[in-house]
Amino acid sequence: MFQTFLDLLKHHGPLGLFIHSFLDAIIFPIPAFYSQVSLSAINPSNAIWLATVGYIGCLLGTPVGYYLGKIMGKSVLYRFLKKEWIDAATTRFQKNGEAAILIGSFTPIPFKVFTILSGCLNFPLWRLIAYAALGRAIKFYVVGILFYLFGLSAHSMVKDISIYIFIGSIPLIAVFLYVRSRIRKKKAAAALALAENAPSEDVQQETLELEEPSLDTKSANADPAADKDNLIVPDAKHQRTVQS
Repeated sequence: MFQTFLDLLKHHGPLGLFIHSFLDAIIFPIPAFYSQVSLSAINPSNAIWLATVGYIGCLLGTPVGYYLGKIMGKSVLYRFLKKEWIDAATTRFQKNGEAAILIGSFTPIPFKVFTILSGCLNFPLWRLIAYAALGRAIKFYVVGILFYLFGLSAHSMVKDISIYIFIGSIPLIAVFLYVRSRIRKKKAAAALALAENAPSEDVQQETLELEEPSLDTKSANADPAADKDNLIVPDAKHQRTVQS
């Protein structure tokens, strides 16, 4: 059944690859890689354009797969995909979601596993799209460039392309994760320092307010002797006038 559908997609050329890539990010169990290789082998000079079409289709399908996972949960994956694929992807995702998406973009594990898992585990959609854009660009364009440069000879080169890309990208992913970790630690330290300084400033303000006596307190603590000196004593003439 799947082979019949793949032949139909292949018959429609770039449009078929676009549809396949779109479905590949959602639920279709066969990666779009196979359609891309078949079409690129037919016309190697068109391989870069085919890579672009497949890449755009994959990115457009990514949010659809994300919301499918958010609504239906992980159970939808078990209906179409191998349990070991799903379990392996889940383990990677729980350890580090960003690295899982980058690695999953060019491993044999179907990419829809990661789009649906992202929705299930409430991974931010914008991060999914960002990392998918990077990882899937590598996979689509490496295949396209190889066919464009070497023609039909590239057919044997791309057989294990996912493994080669994965091995070559490990140092890049490691550097990326290290830099991101350092940036996050600096931001966390800055936020912690700010949180520690804020209460001390409040305490200093309260101390100043306590040290400054209020106007009522000053009046209450005034010297009674000084108040007597300030009293106005009426003169004797005024007292006689009042008495008469």
